[in-house]
This record gives sequence, structure tokens and C-alpha cells, in this order.
Amino acid sequence: MKTRVLILCTGNSARSQMAEGLLRHMAGDRLEVHSAGTRPGSVRPEAIAALAEIGIDIRTHWSKHVDDFAGQPFDYVITVCDHAKQSCPVFPVGTRRIHWSFEDPAAATGDQPHRLAEFRRIRDQISHRLTEFVDSL
Repeated sequence: MKTRVLILCTGNSARSQMAEGLLRHMAGDRLEVHSAGTRPGSVRPEAIAALAEIGIDIRTHWSKHVDDFAGQPFDYVITVCDHAKQSCPVFPVGTRRIHWSFEDPAAATGDQPHRLAEFRRIRDQISHRLTEFVDSL
């Protein structure tokens, strides 16, 4: 069986979506990767654009609720925002929880180039952490 990873955020619209796309790209067939939110919204176009710039297509992703994965076993649950960490449901014994606190790029204000720059910055931070995670497996 593949190692199963669930990446959680509040809205499942930016950070967790970018992390899902990045981790799938990095790990290939080695991992089964999902993302969800505690209060899902819709995938941010800036998240799609930031990953498209590095050759990763998440246009078909959609925001999912963490309850959609209730009762499913995961080897790792990675929270990428503080709110998701605090409201994360309990997962079965043996699930390893990891928390990384990233700023919410969706909170960026200003014009489109400035907002996209924030998504790129967070994308790169997430990519760095995921590279370390994959290397540790």
C-alpha cells in the first residue's frame, strides 16, 4: 500500500491545494495525496496560476471538507495553517501529525501582480518543506 497523506487548511483553497499539487508532483506514485479544509471554499485562481508557472496543473482540483475523509486511515496528516491545527479532527492511532504554519496568501491585498507574488512566495515555502518531508521518507 502507498503511504497516504492528507493536507489540511481552513478553506482548502490555497495553501493545502498548492501543497497537494506539489507533493503529488514530487512523490509521483510513491504517495497517495489528498487535501481538505475545515471550512472549504473554492480553489483560488492565484494558486492555480502559481503552480502552473512551475508546470503543475491543479485546474481540476476542488475544495473538499475534512469530513469527506472521516474514518479513512492516513499515515500523515499535515496541517498548513494554525486554525486547521486547532480544529483538526482526531485521526486513528498511528497517524503522524505534522504542523507547518504558513501565512495565508489569499489574505494579500493590492493589485493582481502583488497578490500573485504572495502566492509564489508561499508556494516556494511549502515546496521547501515538502522537499524535506519527501527526503525523510
